[in-house]
Amino acid sequence: MDGLELQRERESKGPGTWGRVHVGAGHPEAFVVTEASVLKRLATGVSVAQQMSGERKLSGLELALAALLCAATAVACVLVGVLATRGATTTTDTGAPSGACPAVPVAERIDCIPDQFAAQWVCALRGCCWSPGNDTAVPWCFFPAGRGYRLRAQPRDTDHGFEAELTRLPAPSLFGSDVETLLLTGQYQTRNRFRFKITDPKNSRFEVPHEYVGPFDGPAATSRSYRVEVQQDPFAIKVIRDVNGTVLFDTSIGPLIYSDQFLQLSIRLPSVNIYGVGEQVHKQYRHDVNWRTWPILNRDTAPSGNVENLYGAQTFFLCLEDASGASFGVFLMNSNPMEFSVQPAPAVTYRTIGGILDFYVFVGESPEDVVREYVTFIGLPALPSYWSLGFQLSRYDYGSLAEVKAVVERNRAIGLPYDVQHTDIDYMDGRKDFTYDKVNFTDLPGFREYLHQYDQKYVLILDAAISTEPLTDGSPYLAYERGQSRNVWVNESDGVTPLVGQVWPGRTVFPDFTGAEGGSWWADECRLFFEQVPYDGIWIDMNEVASFVAGSTKGCEQNDFNFPPFTPHVVDRLLFSKTLCMDALQAWGRHYDVHNLYGYAMILATQRAIEEVFPGKRSFLLSRSTFAGSGRFAGHWLGDNTANWEHLRWAIPGMLEFGLFGIPYIGADICGFFEDTTEELCRRWMQVGAFYPFSRNHNTEKCIDQDPAFFGPDSVLVRTSKHYLTIRYTLLPYLYTLFYKAHTQGDTVLRPLLHEFYSDPETWAVDRQFLWGPGLLITPVLDPGVEVIQAYVPDAVWYDYDTGARIWLRKQWTDMYLPADRMGLHLRGGFVFPYQQPANTTVASRKNPMGLIIALDDNDEAVGDLFWDDGESTGTVTSKSYIYYQFTVGLNALEMTVAHNNYTDPNGLAFEEIRILGLRREPLLVSVMQDSQLQGSDHNVTYDAANQVALIQGLRLELGKSYAVTWILGTRTNERFDCHPDANATPESCEQLGCTWNADDSASNIPSCYYNNPDSGYSVTGVEYTASGATANVTFDGSRLRPFAAASPPIGTLRLDVTFHRDNMLQFKIYDYANKRFEVPVPLNLPAAPESSAETRLYDVAIQTKPFGVQIRRRSTGTVIWDSQLPTFAFSDMFLQISTRLASQYVYGFGESEHAAFRREMDWRSWGMFTRDQPPGDNMNSYGFQPYYMGLEEDGNAHGVLLLNSNAMDVTFQPTPALTYRTSGGILDFYVVLGPTPELVAQQYTQLVGRPVLPPYWALGFQLCRYGYADAPEIAALLEQMKAARIPYDVQYADVDYMERQLDFTLSPRFAGLPALINKAHDEGMRFILLLDPAISGNESDYLAFERGVERDVFITWPNTSDIIYGKVWPDLPNVEVDNSLDWDTQVQLYRAWAAFPDFFRNSTREWWKTEIAEVYANPRNASQSLRFDGLWIDMNEPASFVNGAVEGCRDQELNFPPYMPHLASRSEGLIYKTICMEGQQFLPDGSPLRHYDVHNLYGWSQTKPTLEVLQDITKERGIVITRSTYVGSGKWAGHWLGDNTAIWSHLDKSIIGMMDFSLFGISYTGADICGFFNDSEYELCARWMELGAFYPFSRNHNGNTARRQDPVSWNSTFEDISRNVLNIRYTLLPYLYTLMHEANAHGSTVVRPLLHEFVEDKTTWDIYRQFLWGPALLISPVLEKGAVEVSAYLPSARWYDYHTDEYVGFRGRYQNLSAPLGHINLHVRGGFVLPQQRPANTTFYSRRNPLLLTVALSDALTAEGSLYWDDGVLINAYEDGVYLLMAFVANQTTLELRVLHSGYLDPNNLKFTQIKVLGVTSSVGQVTVSQDGVTIPSPHAVSYNSQKQAWNSSWAKTTRCSGAETPTGSAGRGTTFLILTNRFVRYFRAVNVDGWFKLIYCCAERSRAEKSTCPRVESLELEKTLKVLESER
Repeated sequence: MDGLELQRERESKGPGTWGRVHVGAGHPEAFVVTEASVLKRLATGVSVAQQMSGERKLSGLELALAALLCAATAVACVLVGVLATRGATTTTDTGAPSGACPAVPVAERIDCIPDQFAAQWVCALRGCCWSPGNDTAVPWCFFPAGRGYRLRAQPRDTDHGFEAELTRLPAPSLFGSDVETLLLTGQYQTRNRFRFKITDPKNSRFEVPHEYVGPFDGPAATSRSYRVEVQQDPFAIKVIRDVNGTVLFDTSIGPLIYSDQFLQLSIRLPSVNIYGVGEQVHKQYRHDVNWRTWPILNRDTAPSGNVENLYGAQTFFLCLEDASGASFGVFLMNSNPMEFSVQPAPAVTYRTIGGILDFYVFVGESPEDVVREYVTFIGLPALPSYWSLGFQLSRYDYGSLAEVKAVVERNRAIGLPYDVQHTDIDYMDGRKDFTYDKVNFTDLPGFREYLHQYDQKYVLILDAAISTEPLTDGSPYLAYERGQSRNVWVNESDGVTPLVGQVWPGRTVFPDFTGAEGGSWWADECRLFFEQVPYDGIWIDMNEVASFVAGSTKGCEQNDFNFPPFTPHVVDRLLFSKTLCMDALQAWGRHYDVHNLYGYAMILATQRAIEEVFPGKRSFLLSRSTFAGSGRFAGHWLGDNTANWEHLRWAIPGMLEFGLFGIPYIGADICGFFEDTTEELCRRWMQVGAFYPFSRNHNTEKCIDQDPAFFGPDSVLVRTSKHYLTIRYTLLPYLYTLFYKAHTQGDTVLRPLLHEFYSDPETWAVDRQFLWGPGLLITPVLDPGVEVIQAYVPDAVWYDYDTGARIWLRKQWTDMYLPADRMGLHLRGGFVFPYQQPANTTVASRKNPMGLIIALDDNDEAVGDLFWDDGESTGTVTSKSYIYYQFTVGLNALEMTVAHNNYTDPNGLAFEEIRILGLRREPLLVSVMQDSQLQGSDHNVTYDAANQVALIQGLRLELGKSYAVTWILGTRTNERFDCHPDANATPESCEQLGCTWNADDSASNIPSCYYNNPDSGYSVTGVEYTASGATANVTFDGSRLRPFAAASPPIGTLRLDVTFHRDNMLQFKIYDYANKRFEVPVPLNLPAAPESSAETRLYDVAIQTKPFGVQIRRRSTGTVIWDSQLPTFAFSDMFLQISTRLASQYVYGFGESEHAAFRREMDWRSWGMFTRDQPPGDNMNSYGFQPYYMGLEEDGNAHGVLLLNSNAMDVTFQPTPALTYRTSGGILDFYVVLGPTPELVAQQYTQLVGRPVLPPYWALGFQLCRYGYADAPEIAALLEQMKAARIPYDVQYADVDYMERQLDFTLSPRFAGLPALINKAHDEGMRFILLLDPAISGNESDYLAFERGVERDVFITWPNTSDIIYGKVWPDLPNVEVDNSLDWDTQVQLYRAWAAFPDFFRNSTREWWKTEIAEVYANPRNASQSLRFDGLWIDMNEPASFVNGAVEGCRDQELNFPPYMPHLASRSEGLIYKTICMEGQQFLPDGSPLRHYDVHNLYGWSQTKPTLEVLQDITKERGIVITRSTYVGSGKWAGHWLGDNTAIWSHLDKSIIGMMDFSLFGISYTGADICGFFNDSEYELCARWMELGAFYPFSRNHNGNTARRQDPVSWNSTFEDISRNVLNIRYTLLPYLYTLMHEANAHGSTVVRPLLHEFVEDKTTWDIYRQFLWGPALLISPVLEKGAVEVSAYLPSARWYDYHTDEYVGFRGRYQNLSAPLGHINLHVRGGFVLPQQRPANTTFYSRRNPLLLTVALSDALTAEGSLYWDDGVLINAYEDGVYLLMAFVANQTTLELRVLHSGYLDPNNLKFTQIKVLGVTSSVGQVTVSQDGVTIPSPHAVSYNSQKQAWNSSWAKTTRCSGAETPTGSAGRGTTFLILTNRFVRYFRAVNVDGWFKLIYCCAERSRAEKSTCPRVESLELEKTLKVLESER
């Protein structure tokens, strides 16, 4: 039988009779399925399962067998089809007429077998085209051309539009009962709405009886935005946009099919941007057009990731055509089961199984226009009660009212904004509507009042099904009985018998809400129940309608309603699965037709009930099932979701879709309904859920609680929930206004980004972010374990909600950092947001003051509005009982216009705050006008310049009145940025620069000439962000005049490169990419490729576009640490300027210059940086150049900023707080490290610039020097005197005196004995350091250094010549006798030689330098004159010259006196003051020429490395270089002293400041000249300085030749005692200091450490600079004033012990006056640390042989830790090569553990710990046990305990031999037992476990067996032999 014959038979038998399966009479379990019947059904699309479910309910076995047979048959058909067509994938076989199957593009195929697996024979029966392929999603069988209908005649015009008759074209039928003749009716209903309807003119068919959409009564609209074309044969209809001819809606892609129970129409669309149709779970908002079919049949199905039909029927979709925004929507008014297919043509297909085809096309200029058109048509959304916008809580199965109240109480207790409490069906008696559980919910009648006492509301649930059973106590269920008596139930197909199903209460019937009586009964029951249990709103559920049995308890009849010829792809492929039989009858028709209207009808009935129960009030109505128009009365939630991350994500597309459907009051169950949530998931869901229009946390039974308070009152979840709910409540006036606009004009509330930014294709698929209306962008975190997300920032100005700061991103994807407690929330520029001070309920918040947030756009404009009524009454809009404001902002004015006012709020509300975002200058004057009259106003204005936010408070703008608020912008004093930093500014010169002149004498340094326009003239284009950074072009507007433009015009186009090098470090570089400029040739330690990741970066960077700026924000706190969008930016050849706002007033660093405190004062002073031979003085640029600072943020986080620029520079600090850099050349190359602690900042900075050098151990000893030693015997005598006084002393220096006439590399006859003296000093364990200056005399006749220098071309020359630039420095002319009585300048003129300056950049210079130094060390001409120095001191290397520029003057005026002269000392003298000419030419190693102008500040840096290299090369030891001039990274090679200070008291604390500065700069080995260089020191001053200087890392007493001697033995014996005592302390602590130096070298830690580095949480420490720490553990509090015998010391919050007495001091966190007689320096050991020490000696050579000691200072927790680094003290690269010992000490209450972390060095002195002292022991110690490898070992030691000091001491008086090593002996006392655990070690100390607080010694024990193979047996050898063996082994 062919397809046509099948069709004829189907038609002859009529609906419901063809192919029925007969069940054997009398055999209920018997059934017969013939092969013929299966094939017939396959051909016509009827499933076997449908056949077999006949007139009775089938058994499970029957259904299983049927399903199995279906599956087997289907598989067989597919196999047949595949086998039959194997190899034929490129050909088309067809049963269609020849030529009817042209080559249809795959994307345009319309499926001809939508009901089953495609088979070729079925395709042939249906007369379609067959072309199989590899993708089963693509139709293999598709319609040929020429199918469907044709117009019988041309359409005829009507009053409404047109009509036409259609006649079916001959073709096989798909599912039978095709309608041969159709009527097409077209209606031009409005300018933008077209309707066409296709009906059967001969037979009435079901049409949706919509409550709101009625018949169109015309006339036809004119001036339409569309035109319609009707194709005649085959019939097709097109809707075309009139303005551009775009075809919007085109049915010619497929045939019209119109049969009794199968109607299909396909529509070609102009784009793939398709949104809408539901309800299903769409994993993305924009439809996936890759052959997806979505079923529509209301069903109780929990959302999943499957393609399943859910609760509602929504047939509307929107299509965005292109970037113009032009859009249209399509709505099919049909309520039958259907499916909606999308395909990549793009096209969509509607297939429905009943009713008519009734299409509406809505044409708009934007997506929002289309939604307005559609929603206006189906019914505008309800205006919700204000309280329903509050947060809501619910769960299924609280179990009792007591538990409900407990939840309410705990969430009230945490202060959660929270308005509504729901109860689910567990409140009911047996889950029966209109009852309550009188046992567990006894007090439910009073629950609403309980909530009302706290201004909260009560919502209860009602299900659709009504139980037929009595109540649990046996009494009648009256609601059922009353319904029964009124015949309100849905009936079976007989129209009489109530259909019985099964739902929550058991057997149930179902109200027919489509009938008037059913609606009336429902309203009555709601009213009656309200009288028992008052409530505030109704939540209706299970109204799809849901039943737990298929169809009914009787099953369903087999007919074409329950088993239609075609079943859409609904869940179970069974229409009555989990619902009612389709042939059931209701007032509106067959359930088959009205099933999808059940929920809609229930909404209508419930709305009627609400109107009766709450007359005049809106109340609350929430429905699970919806249809088009449901939003007129109800909101919706997305159903029974699951607590997983997918459902969190999928909620957003779902809510956006319901915005399209006209149901803006939409939300999802926050934290998930099914399954246990997690804290992280619930936290993230609470964040985003705070911005669901319907915001409710709800879950099901048997799952954990998930209300916020459950997670703990101090949990992150609670904190973040409260934060974002507080924002929600703050913005409720804005949200309520959005709902008003939805209610009055159909706007969306929750809005897709594409609705506002349709011109940007990137927004078309964004569905992980959404908007509230047009202005609030919500960016949640939707994935687990994520803190950085990819977020899209649309093309607008955006402001961070929390800070108000503008984010300088737009129209781009970005990595947005959103830690655990944050989500993205941004306000769009151009909008005004009304708000109200929040409260915990809306009732309370509505009484609070109101305000406005004005977010300015690029044009400094904004608009907004506010709707306000009483929040609960019905009809306020129609009765116009409301206030409506329109807000307009522009030209520095806000117009608050009342467009309508017919409501008086009872709370006397007023706008009391206005917050303006993006205001680039401060509003100095704010005025309020009403009716053009100035109003008195006691407001105040604060301005956050960093975030550009103004806050106007104290206003009283009464609600309901119009006002104008204006503001005048200006610049407050603190915001002034100097526009004329050059000297001699005048009003005239200021105005020429376009700046403002206003002299302010209130404080010095306040600029009189300042910028009064925020624009710098530079703007940005071409911003590109990547994973590793960003780039942009920075362009100057040439019409603007900038500072110094005449002399140095701005560079027009610059480049900005931002590089995210590490998670904690970034670089941004501004340069001229068109013309190469000088860049600093100092290598930094940068990764080869950026190593940061978006997820772990500590910072976010924004490029500010107009005016140009760079903003860096700390992710974790949002603190802006750099913001250069200021008017100062300038970039010209010789003047570069950039300013930044600072995170706080606390800035440290920049140098080298003397300043009064460690923290830089924000007082507008400018500080020059230019290396110069300038002794320290206030605000004078001295020896070094360090353009680096560390900044503290208000919360204690820290960051560091380096400007890698070496040109002359100054920085200005101002109280804004801000700083301004000005430099005279190069580029702007910034590096920022993020810490976040100060110590981490130091470590990260030195990781970048280079770790500090590790000095040799001896360099930590005390050192002596003097400029002015008469001869070598004087130095020799000093050595003997110091030795006799037993003052520790390691290093002696010789200043320039040792040279002949101050000539480098020479030896004065007066110092002929110096070589022997140095050798003698070496023999006595001392070291010697010589000074070298860089300047080389050119006036000698036989001076090899100069001659070889000339030969090798090592000197700085005039440009482009070989002529040397000569200055004058220390070398004297030959054959002159210097008269020191003459003034300095005369001496320079008469006696100083011409001096050349080596260019240390050149390789030739480095080789020359090495040669000259080597010949000093080993004189090849006279070995007796060899000076075997151990270190080198390089001085005068700024470079210094005693004449300005050159002996013969300089030649380039502009370079030496640049257009901008930085604020340097002797500014008028130019850059050449005390140095050489700036035009001097130098050369990089590669031969590239350099101007001294650019590299002057690098001179000392360039000399330092080659000096260290030659020192180590010739001495073969580590050595030390001390340099005066430094640059970034100098600390890698040298230490530094603070220069030629003065013997005055003020230079004591300046030395502390200087050392802390250089700690920041990465130069740990620093100190000042103890007792002062210039002037005669005084006894007390020098004694106090010796006390302080004993704790300089570089501890040297040094002074000048005109001052008296000041070494320790030059005073008296008391002074010697003072010096000896304090230096013995230093030497005792050298192991600790050396360990700190190692940590600096290895990790970048600071040695001299500001207190704030350890106690940054204590802001008092931020200003402390008269005390300092050694590392973390030793606090030094010196006396710094003359005559003082006390010191005011601050002891931060820690446990502190007096170093001298071992006593706990008993106070913390405050200042205390401490006794400090002369000879006593206050030292305190911090609890929690272990300090390694060593018995002192006169030199480190001997002290290193002495026993080691440990001081264990217990913390409050009775713990401590520390470490010891130990090597031979001189080996080069000992740490790098692993030749060192590293030990860790860890103590707790009863155990001290000594662990060896690295054992690469054996000390030859057989060192032992001979004493352990434990401080803070609270009880007596009687016994100390030493254990090794868990075994107690003999340890004779003495134990003492001082109860007053709470200090315990264990020491060993003698030792005995044990296993080849020495073991302490002694006896232990009685009392508390302390355990000392050691483990075996061979060459090095091994780990120890120790309990208690004590002192201990241990020695090496027997090695473990595993070590024998690599180590000799120590116990069998003499010490000398052992050392030799070990050394050879090493």
